Amino acid sequence: MNWPEIVTGLSRYLPILDWGRRYDRSTLINDLVAAAIVTIMLIPQSLAYAMLAGLPPEIGLYASILPIIAYALFGTSRTLAVGPVAVVSLMTLAAASSVAVPGSAEYIAAALILALLSGLILVVMGVLRLGFLGNLLSHPVVSGFITASGIIIATSQLKSILGIGASGEALPELVTTLVENLGDTNMPTLIIGVTSVIFLFWVRKGLKPLLMSLGLAARPADLIAKAGPIAAVAVSTLAVILFDLEAQGVKVVGTIPQSLPPFTVPLIDPALWSQLAGPALLIAVIGFVESVSVAQTLAAKRRQRIDPDQELIGLGAANVAAAFSGGYPVTGGFARSVVNFDAGAETPAAGAFTAIGILIAALLLTPLLYALPIATLAATIIVAVLSLVDLKTPRQIWRFSRPDFAALMTTIVVTLLAGVEPGVVSGVGLSLALYLWRASRPHAAIVGRVPDTEHFRNVKRHSVITDPKVLTIRIDESLTYLNARWLEEFVLEQVAEHPRVRHLILMCSAVNAVDASALESLEAINHRMVDAGVQLHLSEVKGPVMDALQRSPLLEALGGKVFLSQHQAFDELAERNPD
Repeated sequence: MNWPEIVTGLSRYLPILDWGRRYDRSTLINDLVAAAIVTIMLIPQSLAYAMLAGLPPEIGLYASILPIIAYALFGTSRTLAVGPVAVVSLMTLAAASSVAVPGSAEYIAAALILALLSGLILVVMGVLRLGFLGNLLSHPVVSGFITASGIIIATSQLKSILGIGASGEALPELVTTLVENLGDTNMPTLIIGVTSVIFLFWVRKGLKPLLMSLGLAARPADLIAKAGPIAAVAVSTLAVILFDLEAQGVKVVGTIPQSLPPFTVPLIDPALWSQLAGPALLIAVIGFVESVSVAQTLAAKRRQRIDPDQELIGLGAANVAAAFSGGYPVTGGFARSVVNFDAGAETPAAGAFTAIGILIAALLLTPLLYALPIATLAATIIVAVLSLVDLKTPRQIWRFSRPDFAALMTTIVVTLLAGVEPGVVSGVGLSLALYLWRASRPHAAIVGRVPDTEHFRNVKRHSVITDPKVLTIRIDESLTYLNARWLEEFVLEQVAEHPRVRHLILMCSAVNAVDASALESLEAINHRMVDAGVQLHLSEVKGPVMDALQRSPLLEALGGKVFLSQHQAFDELAERNPD
């Protein structure tokens, strides 16, 4: 094997070997510009999300350095920006606080374990090519979970806006403790928090149109608007310094260590690992689904593609890197990835340059953040997560599918009332139960021929030609143990309702598989039909299904024939048996 072939083979697991060969000056400039913009956006976000996770703010910076570089090496998305995100931060808080007090050394150790476990889970899933398992989280469940999480996160940050204490992982407890402590509201903190929220909302909606009305092009106006949190950070920090607001009870970030990310080794404690394994699995799956959705959306805009299995490895490597560099679980973020895309990033190198920018900030700029109000970071979180609250999807899903609506609302309600993990588990559980229920009762229809065509359609929907001695049932689902018994009952019921029938045709155009239980049911149906003086026929059987049937005794015992097309079957049997 020559060198180019070796490189091509390795690029399957190290995508940098693919895009790195075509890296040029123009790409470098575009990546540097995008990295500068994302770095400015990511600094306050990293601090805010770390505090949301119950961790010291510098851990957010650490989680935005080595993990980004690891993803740049192993990930396949050209524009995905990896780092701390709101939903995963909330899940980290819920999981780690179940085993330790937030902010304690044990709590930080639990966060490192969560990062390592979720990273290892993702890597193993990627190696085993299990990217399809992300499909277990249906869109309604993911949408419901993110909406509920957004509401919980925004509510949890009200304590920082008000300058009071509050606790709880679920909405009832949060609201109760907020109301109980409302009398302790700190007015300077409230002014900073409310002003920051209003400003950040205006920046999102109003700054871009204003800049464009002043003659600025759409793209730079959009990028400036997305960097709005930096202005809120700068102004509120200056206000704290100038008016000595810390002495008036305004809580600030305080001292942030000026240092490189530390080398950390997650605690080896089998009992603790066992406790955190379940939450780590949920963090891994939720993070993967959120990340791959963003990556696929952005890749499609440039007619690129991503490999979900390699994305598992890339995200897994990022989380393992976080575990050994003082971070906590990370994934691809929607907002920063869109900014990275809009800023012109062309390769994952933009992420590596962003990591360098965050590293410089961690070494040189942290003293400037000492007086940064916690209320401003809370405002940043509130504005970011409220954009995740989707009130349109429930109405759309209600009109389209009541079972999916039930899964969505169950996820929302349970997440709000009981917390993150019960919400996800209940949503996935109900989705799977509904899927199994639908699979156990597949759609089937009595069909007839559309006049002057070779097409067969549902007799209840179309005016079609039928023959009283020929009954055709179209089965619109693969036949498995879930629906095998239902098939027997349905066929026997239909034959009983058509006493003149002499030929029963099972139209199998939508049947992609037949398992052993379904085969047994088909054999039972055939015996019943023989006893009733009815011949059982099959039509439009797909090749793989036919291969499986030929390895069984069904075809030899079949009372009728197997027809290539339903048109052929109907013509032959109807002509042979005129009414």
